Amino acid sequence: MSAKDQSPERQLLKFKQLGINDRFIFIDKVSGKDFNRPAYISMRNMIRENDLIYLDSLDRLGRDYNGIIQEWKYITRDLQADIVCLDNAELFDSRKFRSMGDIGKLLEDQMLSLLAYVADVERKKNLSRQKEGIAVAKASGVKFGRPAVEVGADFIKQYERWKKEEITATAAYTLLGISKTTFYKKVKEYEGINV
Repeated sequence: MSAKDQSPERQLLKFKQLGINDRFIFIDKVSGKDFNRPAYISMRNMIRENDLIYLDSLDRLGRDYNGIIQEWKYITRDLQADIVCLDNAELFDSRKFRSMGDIGKLLEDQMLSLLAYVADVERKKNLSRQKEGIAVAKASGVKFGRPAVEVGADFIKQYERWKKEEITATAAYTLLGISKTTFYKKVKEYEGINV
């Protein structure tokens, strides 16, 4: 499951009600746009033959059409594990397809293609909405990213104290409310101007 901008509690409750041990519940805090997610990779490395993987929904596996199909087939056919999508378990339980033999594979492929397509389209819609929202916000004057740190009087004061070894670099950037990286970047900028 992923949980970047959502609360995972609802999904966690479902898994706990199924009696799944906490160490077998995997939560990614990054987007499901691809499969290069730390928790997903950990889960994938643990899967063995006859394991049963529960997903809250198919889009928790991923949101890329080809990737979803490839991962599903890798888990269910290559590894011989099973997947159940809890939001549609009566329809999407790989054990049911497996029990039907070759016709089950055909039905599974058709259903998987349809649902993976829906997940992919939804992801593209969300990206489009996000871009539109950003464009509207920028047109309204909203600035994105961190505000630039000026090499002003406060910076110069702390820089000079640091150079005189009155304070450490850590104290200087903490007093300025900036990161270590930003502090040293501004040091180079300041020293480049005032050499």
